Amino acid sequence: MGKRKQLRIALLVLLFSTLLGLGISVKWNWVGTTIAESPANPGWIFGGTTPSSFSDLAERVQGAVVNISTTKNLKIRRGPYYQFHEDYYRRYFRDEPDLKRPNSLGSGFILDKQGFILTNNHVVQEADEILVKLSDGRTFPAQMIGSDPKTDLAIIKIDAHEDLPTVNLGNSDGLKIGDWVVAIGNPFGLTQTVTAGILSAKGRVLGAGPYDNFLQTDASINPGNSGGPLFNLRGEVVGVNTAIIAGGQGIGFAIPINQAKVVIPQLIKQGKVQRGYLGIGLQEITPELAKKYGLSRPQGVLVAQVFSGSPAHRAGLQAGDLILKFNGKDLVRSQDLPLWVSQSPVGAEAEVEYSRDGKRHNTKVKLASLEQASQQTVVTQNALASQNMGVAVRDITPMEQKRLGISSQAGVAVTEVSENSPAAAVGLKPGDLILELNNKSIVGANQFLSESAKLKPGQVVRLYVKRGPLASYFAFSL
Repeated sequence: MGKRKQLRIALLVLLFSTLLGLGISVKWNWVGTTIAESPANPGWIFGGTTPSSFSDLAERVQGAVVNISTTKNLKIRRGPYYQFHEDYYRRYFRDEPDLKRPNSLGSGFILDKQGFILTNNHVVQEADEILVKLSDGRTFPAQMIGSDPKTDLAIIKIDAHEDLPTVNLGNSDGLKIGDWVVAIGNPFGLTQTVTAGILSAKGRVLGAGPYDNFLQTDASINPGNSGGPLFNLRGEVVGVNTAIIAGGQGIGFAIPINQAKVVIPQLIKQGKVQRGYLGIGLQEITPELAKKYGLSRPQGVLVAQVFSGSPAHRAGLQAGDLILKFNGKDLVRSQDLPLWVSQSPVGAEAEVEYSRDGKRHNTKVKLASLEQASQQTVVTQNALASQNMGVAVRDITPMEQKRLGISSQAGVAVTEVSENSPAAAVGLKPGDLILELNNKSIVGANQFLSESAKLKPGQVVRLYVKRGPLASYFAFSL
């Protein structure tokens, strides 16, 4: 009986071992089969995926990307004795054209089926002829519809007499650093070139214009890409490729498409852009100023000057106010306010939140037209002349203050010096900055004229003048 029991136990162990082995074998085979039959791993990176190819995207959108070539007609300069040798020129150079035609190359993309095309202003500015080449090889002459040098955008139009492929405009505000982007354009005349990369940074300021707000990407952008589209992975345009850094690798810049969306309708409808105008001079908040205003970090925009009669003046804003919000949006950088104001419609009522003497205030400002205000400023500035000194002056702009590294409360710029005047006799020139008059600091053109009006004939005048990087005193008698 003991032997039978031992035999049964041995058989049970053998059976259990066999079943266990089969189970393990089946499990191993299932795992292996699952991995082998699963789709190719696209490559996981921090929860996202790396595209295996951009071919589908390129195929969908390339038809709406165009190549642009322009010509500028220039009169040939003939020598001063051409009239005495006209027969010679006619005989030997009769087939020579009277105009030279240097070429310019760029890119663009079709906005609608009627043939409106967005590109950079610098691609088509001052062009006498514009030719647009489609992806299928056809070429059409284009006409200029509108341009905006301040944002470097322009609209041209072709008449193809058929519906054209178009692009979809995306949302550049929704982009995140590290997102994939694709650039298509005409670098060095190589048509329909596709490059890919990531969004490297947002809000770059390059000094190209007053409304710099560039997207930076490492997708290859080269001369000829200007005006071409920057796409997201959904095939939507998120930027207009515009600039590169000479000698830089993997550093290209594009205008955010949301900024272009504000400009496009105005260029198509009226050929130019009308911008909102607030009427203040700005100063960037430094860490020291932030502490003075009780801020934990620099934020907002300091009002350095309020122009007389401007919307800001009528709304009660004053020099020294710290603007923290515009239409409910926090001001993080000093560049944000001019950009947001410029994108607001003329006549719109904007809400401004600011701090004064440690207290928060809100006011509403009805924006005027920047273009009209600029014309009025020029007229006013040219009229501010000191008759006894023979000098015309104007206020120094915030951009000049920043560029020259001078205080927002300092000086006036000389616009004209009369011949045979006391100022001309000592060498004062247009472009000089007058910082002091008889040891008194000058703040604005109105103060300069007021002080100069008090001077008597025969009185000695001493001016402290900045010219370029140097500053010196000029003294003369009236």
